[in-house]
Amino acid sequence: MTRSSDPGDLRALAWPAERLGEALVALARGSGLSPRGSALAEPPGPRGLPGYTDPEALASWIEAAARALGLEAEPVEASYREVDALIRRAAPALLLLPDVSESPEGRDRPRHLALLRSGRGSVRLLGPDHRVRTVPVPLLAQALRGGHDARLGPEVDRLLDEAAVPARRRPRVRAALLGERLGAKPIGGAWLLDFPPGAPFWPAVRHARLPGRVAAMVGAHMVQHALLLTSWWVLGRGVLEGRLDPGWLLAWALLQFTFIPFRALEIWSSGVLMARAGKLLKRRLMAGALRLETEETRHQGVGQLLGRILGSEALEHLALTGGHIGLIALSEILLALPVLAAGAAGWPHALLLLAWTIFALWLGRRYFLRRRAWTGARLEMTHDLVEQMVGHRTRLAQQSADRWHEREDRELERYLHLSAELDRQATRLRVWIPRGWLLVSLLALVQPFVSGEASAARLAVSLGGALFAYWSFWKMVRGLSDLAEAAVSWDQVAPIFQAAGRGEAVASGVALTSAMSTESAASGPVDGVAAVVLEGHDLVFRYGDRADPALVGASLRVRAGERLLLEGPSGGGKSTLASLLAGLRLPQSGLLLLQGLDRHTLGLAGWRKRVVAAPQFQENYVLTDTFLFNLLMGRQWPPRPGDAEEAEAVCRELGLGDLLDRMPAGLLQRVGESGWQLSHGEKSRLYIARALLQGAELVVLDESFAALDPESLRQALSCVLGRARTLFVIAHP
Repeated sequence: MTRSSDPGDLRALAWPAERLGEALVALARGSGLSPRGSALAEPPGPRGLPGYTDPEALASWIEAAARALGLEAEPVEASYREVDALIRRAAPALLLLPDVSESPEGRDRPRHLALLRSGRGSVRLLGPDHRVRTVPVPLLAQALRGGHDARLGPEVDRLLDEAAVPARRRPRVRAALLGERLGAKPIGGAWLLDFPPGAPFWPAVRHARLPGRVAAMVGAHMVQHALLLTSWWVLGRGVLEGRLDPGWLLAWALLQFTFIPFRALEIWSSGVLMARAGKLLKRRLMAGALRLETEETRHQGVGQLLGRILGSEALEHLALTGGHIGLIALSEILLALPVLAAGAAGWPHALLLLAWTIFALWLGRRYFLRRRAWTGARLEMTHDLVEQMVGHRTRLAQQSADRWHEREDRELERYLHLSAELDRQATRLRVWIPRGWLLVSLLALVQPFVSGEASAARLAVSLGGALFAYWSFWKMVRGLSDLAEAAVSWDQVAPIFQAAGRGEAVASGVALTSAMSTESAASGPVDGVAAVVLEGHDLVFRYGDRADPALVGASLRVRAGERLLLEGPSGGGKSTLASLLAGLRLPQSGLLLLQGLDRHTLGLAGWRKRVVAAPQFQENYVLTDTFLFNLLMGRQWPPRPGDAEEAEAVCRELGLGDLLDRMPAGLLQRVGESGWQLSHGEKSRLYIARALLQGAELVVLDESFAALDPESLRQALSCVLGRARTLFVIAHP
């Protein structure tokens, strides 16, 4: 490993664009991410040009290539003044090295730095020769700011010359002026490499170094108590032997002071562990919530969804705190074993502690089972109550008054019975474990005490070990209680956690590049016939456990540039077919191909990028944010130059010009429940604009024109026909 301090060295450490695949694999392996596969093709570009000629295409390729490796490349952007902080926390990451050549002809191909390790003062970069170099953070930050500094630097230098700033103060003054002028300027071109939220959980845990944090926390706690026990052994021995001289007191004081750094290490390790574990869990649950299929939540009521949200919050808090306390309690019990073995009752006393620990764990399991049954009854009552409140008027009309509360009475009776069982088990857990241990431990000392075989010192050691274990059992009770509640919360959260693991990645780099080339090739005609965009054969879909399928034997073929209209009665499967085409649902049998590729090959994100849909009104939403955000939520956010102008043009073509003129802030007007209220027809045209602005190959509109008057319908239809490449419209006859 070598250290670089010259800005020119960074250019030699940068990877050229044509070796980005190799850089990604080497960076992932060097940081312990274990990539899937070992080779990626050169980034492809439009019309056969290299991919690095188009920054957006290159960025998309980096993200897709990371998915092909089973990883995630998250693009991040920092302001000019935030670059140092980004460098210190970014690793592993790819960083775009700006080219500061003055003329376009002199500029080189884009080059990237592979950031392997971060630190406060220096970082480690992986070079194209696969050697690691150490680079100071200020030097790397200066290189990443180079594009902005090159544009404004000459002006600042002239100002410093005119002000006659001394040479020794010039660098600091120059940096301060540049920071003041450029502080908010964005600096992009950074991709953080990590496991995706849906990756197997334990590899992500190992990569976050959580086992090491657990070992440090438990080890520091055990060392603390070992020092504490040793210090009191020193003090007690001096007292019992009647010779408490200054040397013994000094030894006791030194042991007490040695306790402090290990206590600090335990607290720090615990805080880092909680933060990192909480981050992993939240990322996983968020990804799982976004990947839940529509049918997995459609049949659930408001109470059940609320229960899942509360369960996810409780799971994080209780699992982390309960696990922490439980580990600490077990470590203290392990320390108590040799203390009891050295006491008056010897090894039988230590074996009694082991047996009591097993008994405590058994009682904890019984408490968990009671808690699970009680929570199930409580949640069932909550769900029923919410649903009955929603349908209260229907209940008043359809059910006689003397039978309104029969079901509630039965559920309350069962709930009270389960509550009494839970209280009894909780009492056993909180009373039997610590106080029971103290009783049986003292009974074990009766025989040595009565017989007089043991010395006072050994009796004191046994008594101290018993009391030490007594307080450890109190901690264990709390840990078992929290872990039981966390396990119950897991029943609510598990479907979300598992949904995050549903794969979307492309199988390999070869498939990745072939998918890109297929997209460009499939859009053109073949022998004068428009290419097939989407085709399905014998599609079947059934909702839940219903006996009759909503869609059976459906086949279709959609060619590029076609405008198709699907009509049919309500309940005929039109919306089900639309959701299959858009990738919102998966067919249970049959074959569905998009540009010749199935969903497994393209991935969910790739499919939805090529086919967009405006679902029926009741399945589409206006989010409480700006009108522009609701228009561009299917595109990159924050918007790029020209996105707002394009969005406004589409809205005016759809007949929403009057709405934009009425809203005080125009596109930046806040809409939704707590903002500007949109009419039914305005919402429908917002949904259409949202679909058109995604620039997909196929646009599916499901009853999108039903709420429009004839003039608005004429305007909207003209806009859709002019902007959609391929159109599939669903409507009633």
